[in-house]
Amino acid sequence: MNAAVATAVFGGFMVLTVALGLLAVRGRGAGGGLTEWSVGGRSLGTVFIWVLMAGESYTSFSYLGAAGWGYNFGAPVLYVLAYMSCGYALGYVVGPMLWAYARRHGLVGISDIVAHRYRRPWLGAAVALLATVCLLPYIQLQITGMGVVVSTISYGAISLNWAYFIGFAVTTGFVVVSGLRGSAWVSVLKDILVIATLGFLVVYVPLHYFDGYGPFLHRIVAEKPQWLTFPGHASGGLGHVWFVTTTVVNSLTVVIFPTTVAGYLGARNADALRRNAMYLPFYNVLLFVPMLLGLAALFVVPGLTGADSNLALFKLVVDSLPAWVVGVIGVAAALSSIVPMAVFMLVIGTMWGRSVLGAVPRLASRQKLWSQLVVVAAGAVALLLTYTAPNTLVRLSLISYEGMAQLVPMLLLGLVWRRLTWCAAVSGLLVGFALVCVLVFGGHDPLWGMNAGLVALALNVVVALAVTWLGPRDADGRPDAEVLALDDEFPRDEALVPADRVSPPASS
Repeated sequence: MNAAVATAVFGGFMVLTVALGLLAVRGRGAGGGLTEWSVGGRSLGTVFIWVLMAGESYTSFSYLGAAGWGYNFGAPVLYVLAYMSCGYALGYVVGPMLWAYARRHGLVGISDIVAHRYRRPWLGAAVALLATVCLLPYIQLQITGMGVVVSTISYGAISLNWAYFIGFAVTTGFVVVSGLRGSAWVSVLKDILVIATLGFLVVYVPLHYFDGYGPFLHRIVAEKPQWLTFPGHASGGLGHVWFVTTTVVNSLTVVIFPTTVAGYLGARNADALRRNAMYLPFYNVLLFVPMLLGLAALFVVPGLTGADSNLALFKLVVDSLPAWVVGVIGVAAALSSIVPMAVFMLVIGTMWGRSVLGAVPRLASRQKLWSQLVVVAAGAVALLLTYTAPNTLVRLSLISYEGMAQLVPMLLLGLVWRRLTWCAAVSGLLVGFALVCVLVFGGHDPLWGMNAGLVALALNVVVALAVTWLGPRDADGRPDAEVLALDDEFPRDEALVPADRVSPPASS
């Protein structure tokens, strides 16, 4: 009976999710072009941008990984709160800058921006390939996370394999049709459920298992003091230096992460992004809940090891709450997988449709179609590898964030400093990415207590500066307004060229 009730609740919400995603484009027609599909026609207001970008950051990790890290290590998990809050502060400046630059030149993603800045279409295609390698593991992680959640909250009635497929099918069902706007609409439903369920759990768990917060916190201090200080319990050296360096590199990375940039470019105006940067940290408060519940699970369900520790939160509620409540909590967690997965797939599709396939003259007129096809292909590849070779993408996920960090000089430095040449930017990227691979796959992350991604990024910048000063100069006769992101606002009455009508920049 419990399985039937929870599964029925879950199934009903999945139908609602697809319907809501499809209704997002009602009245806008299917022929809106790449700009409408990929960045919502650059018309999303503060509320939609807030729920969309919160949805990208509040993934299945928030229900599974955050609770699991709290359960296993304790204090080091607070790095998530630190880097996201610092990233939002940086986004107050970076978001409007990228938004204005992309809108002025009819661009729809980071690969597009790089190709325009350096006048090298092949460089945009290379960035698209690199970003795809770094994003595919996140799609697979969301599929896996949703599978674990759905199988658990259905009391095993839905198998992992079927749960994986449901995640892929639901996400593909609305994102291919409605694009970024559909993801924003589904984010509204997701955020309502997330806020409601976590608000309930943060009150219910301490009262139900510990008779209140006082006894709960006293018991943590008395029995689990290692979980409350750095480097945490059995964390393998995640101390203060690691915490600071990880916060720095991740906060820099999150503002240029392809999914974050998609959120920026979907905004109606720069003020919506500034307001969003101020409001998003309030959403971060919710992340304390799964972290705290992970600590609570130490006493309620001790002895969880390996992947089972990621289920610490759900172990607290599956056996103690009515099935329909378990189903609603599971839906909130599942949507926390679906929304970011949708944006990951959409971003990959946009980059390929615009910078790879769209760069071929014969294919340039159908950029939206190619983007939609790539969305399906990217999701299918991640799903197939989840079934057949899950460790392949798991291994790649180790370098995903630190690898994406190596694009920071090429993108951000290049948009404010004209002297940075494409040769210097590429040289720094190659050196930085190679060092990340060596350190991470060689088991040297952290290195001397520091995040390996920041070490690689520092060398990346040094190489880029050295090649800029010592290497060949670009003969780029374009004015600064064409090359750099100088303005933080865009004139409302200035004519715009739709992104799907702009040809890729010609190579000089």
